[in-house]
Order: sequence, then structure tokens, then C-alpha cells
Amino acid sequence: MSGVGPAQAAAAPTATTECSPVVVQKSTVAPEVLGLLSAQTAWRSATGAGVVVAVVDSGVDSRNVHLTESVAAGTDLVTPGATDGTGRTDVSGHGTAVAGIIAARRVSESEMVGLAPDATILPVRVFVAEDDAAEAAGTAPEPGRIAAGIEWAAAAGARVINVSMSTTADDPRLRAAVVAATQAGALVVASAGNRTTTEDTSDSPRYPAAYPEVLAVTAVDTTGAPSDDAIHGAHVDIAAPGTNVLTTFHGAGDCLLDGTGVSTSFATAYVSAAAALVAQRFPQETPEQWRFRLVSSAARTDPDSRDDLMGWGIVRPDQALALVDDGSLPGPASPAHARPVVDVAVAPPVDGSVDSSPLLGVRRDAAAWGAAAVVAVLLALLGARLVGRPRARRRAVAGPR
Repeated sequence: MSGVGPAQAAAAPTATTECSPVVVQKSTVAPEVLGLLSAQTAWRSATGAGVVVAVVDSGVDSRNVHLTESVAAGTDLVTPGATDGTGRTDVSGHGTAVAGIIAARRVSESEMVGLAPDATILPVRVFVAEDDAAEAAGTAPEPGRIAAGIEWAAAAGARVINVSMSTTADDPRLRAAVVAATQAGALVVASAGNRTTTEDTSDSPRYPAAYPEVLAVTAVDTTGAPSDDAIHGAHVDIAAPGTNVLTTFHGAGDCLLDGTGVSTSFATAYVSAAAALVAQRFPQETPEQWRFRLVSSAARTDPDSRDDLMGWGIVRPDQALALVDDGSLPGPASPAHARPVVDVAVAPPVDGSVDSSPLLGVRRDAAAWGAAAVVAVLLALLGARLVGRPRARRRAVAGPR
């Protein structure tokens, strides 16, 4: 690998057989993560309706029944001469899984549904696969095409741009693409990196996640604890569940993914879905304000601080939707409101009375001058008593001359 890539998904069975691209399975239970994220409460305020979420990835297989109605015509930047250049083809299956987490529609005989079930998915295909053959063919993930995908998504009107990929390369075009997308009104949400899919396993910056405009996502396990499978560091902003993920699988039905590991790719998709809910509820706000809502409302032990393992904490979509920003919240600084100035209270007189008369200042000044005069007299008397002592002490020490 070149240091660029998505997470690898380990498939687990949802019924009696292993997940297969050609065998349709439907889950009779809802995704466990939705309960952890209080999705039912969040859906009272927003479902993602009218919000376009771009999935810059391996494409999205719109044949999956959960996605047929939610996936718009996008683009294919990796194989532009393909018969279907809309991005609705996915050999890898990675982009399809990400899209399902975000906006899988409800279908009969299945309890699987996305966190933003009424959002629209815009597929932006920037790689085919991530194996050696794809590397040799030039169709594996690489920073330039990721940048082009972000640029295309922003120009197409996406309000949230999901990038479940990371690279150790601080690429100028990638940086510029993020800035331009933010200025166009889109929030870029990106993976903070996976230790299991990179040659550089150090806790170091990953891009585009590490750019200041981006919401960088790491993953936690089923207990809400950070995992060694994920890259940590100063670039991490927020966390989300990344294991035992029930989502869409190729053109078939449902599949439980990453049952044996933790994937920041899937955690990123949950945060993008939460961002879609926020964008629907607060369309007048900026991407920076959406970002603030998500990090400020995240669950953490200390409301005033972040850490390199989970950033500001685990995403809470329902709380992000209910948050009232007046600048006084603990944690990150609001982009819209300055922190209020706290006045220092003046202690009342000892007897508890409050003098509000116009002469209050005169009385205080008089009292101060009177006290000063008393102190001056006392110092003068004390000085007079001590004048002779140093001289007598000097004679006693010096002796007769």
C-alpha cells in the first residue's frame, strides 16, 4: 500500500450463511449502533431529507435494495471511459457499505436502515480496489484523485462529503480541495486512519483528516473504548462506533462487517450521517457551525477537554440537534459566539446592608483617608520610640573608644 486507503472489512454472517455479493440476505434485527446513538430520538428532529452526502470512495452499488432510491447519479473519476460513469458501480464493496451506514432506506423484511435514512447519496468513484493488481493498474486510492473527488462533490452541491480514506501525504491539491469545499458550504468528514491498513503505524497526522476544516473521525469498540486498530493523535476530533456494523453489502442485502476489528471508515460514515441530520435541521448554519455542534455535544468524561484517543468524545446526534450555542458551552470554542464575560461580584458590607446613595463614593473616600491618617500617626509614634535604640545598641557593640 502507498499509505492511502480505506479500511478493510471483515464480513460476518447475518443469518445462516456467510455474506455474499450474490446471495441476498436481510437482517431481522436493527443495527445495534443506532440504539447506541439514540437514532430514534434524533429522527424526531431530522432524518437527512434534502441533504446530499457525497461518498468519495469505490463507488456505490445502487442495485442494493436499500440504496436504489437513495443513490443519485454521481461520477467515476477512476475509470472515466466506463459504460456507467455515474459512480453507481462498486467492485470493492467499501463505498456501498459506507453509503448504507449513512442512508440505507427501509425495505420490507429487513430492519437494516441508515442513520440519515432520507439523505441522498452522491457517489464519487475515485478507486476500484486496493490490492496489488489495482496498484499496478493505477486504480488504487491516491491523493490526487481523492482531491478531485472532493472538488467534484463540492461543485455538485454536496453539503457533507464523506472521505473514509486517509493518507500520510500532505498533498497541496488535497489541502486546496478541502478549503474550496468548505468555502462552497460543504463539511468534509474524514477517517483519522487505521493502523491495520497502513505501512506507517505511528500515531501521526493523516490527510485530509488533519486539515483544520475537516472533521476527523476515529473509531471506538462496542464498549465505547478506543482501539489500537485506529490511528490516534492531535488531528482526531471525534469518535464513533466502528465494529459490528450492520450495513449494505454490494448489490445483495445486509451484512455485519468488522466483527473482529474496528474500522474508522465505518465510524466516519456514522459521523457523516449525523452531520446530514444537523445540516437538515440547521440549513442556515455554516459547515464550521455543524462541525462545532457535533464535537461540542460529543460524550466525554471531561466537558472542558479533548484527548488524542477520542478527540472531543463519541458522537451524539440527538444532542447535536438539541444543542443551543450561546458561546458559554464547555469544550471547544464556538465559531459564532464569543464566550460571555463573567463579572466579578463585589462583596456586600459585613452587616449585610447595601448603600446605594449618591454619597456612597464620598463616604468610602472619607473612610479611606481617615484610615490612612490613623496609620500615619501610629507609624510616627512607633518611629519615635525606636529612634534611640539603634544608637545605644551600636555603642554596646562597639565598646569604649
